Amino acid sequence: MAANPVPTRGAILLFWDSFNMRHPLTGGGMTLALSDIVLLRDLLRPLHDLNDAPALCNYLESFYTLRKPVSSTINTLAGALYKEFCASPDPARQEMREACFGYLSLGGICSYGPVSLLSGLNPRPLHLFLHFFAVAIYGVGRLMLPFPSPQRIWLGFRLILSAHHIPHYKGRRS
Repeated sequence: MAANPVPTRGAILLFWDSFNMRHPLTGGGMTLALSDIVLLRDLLRPLHDLNDAPALCNYLESFYTLRKPVSSTINTLAGALYKEFCASPDPARQEMREACFGYLSLGGICSYGPVSLLSGLNPRPLHLFLHFFAVAIYGVGRLMLPFPSPQRIWLGFRLILSAHHIPHYKGRRS
């Protein structure tokens, strides 16, 4: 969910899941909470008086801007994983789940890449985009072996379409 700043004198800062609501499938709320604490600690270090409301509001506005890359990457990944792993009779979703597991089991960049995105260590949206399509292409490859059939080709097309419809949180504060 989006978190919008509302500067209020005497207010408290919310952390953990009160500020970082995500589906618990990925643990993204905890990851972002810890990331927020480190970021806020570094931002507020030069501030000598926490009662100086105008200065504090300026620092907090920077906080919302600086947390955006990590927050949006984890939000997007958590939303997509929830969408793919929730129960569905759709064969394309089932194939995408199998492709996700297969892709992660390849190891190397196919494993530590998505894990670094999910852990907040790599907040680059381009890497997220590339891994989404890599999983879909891996799934299509699985479908085309040993022999492609019209049904498997259609299912592969649907996998590529599902990677193209990555949920995003553009324009929202989070």
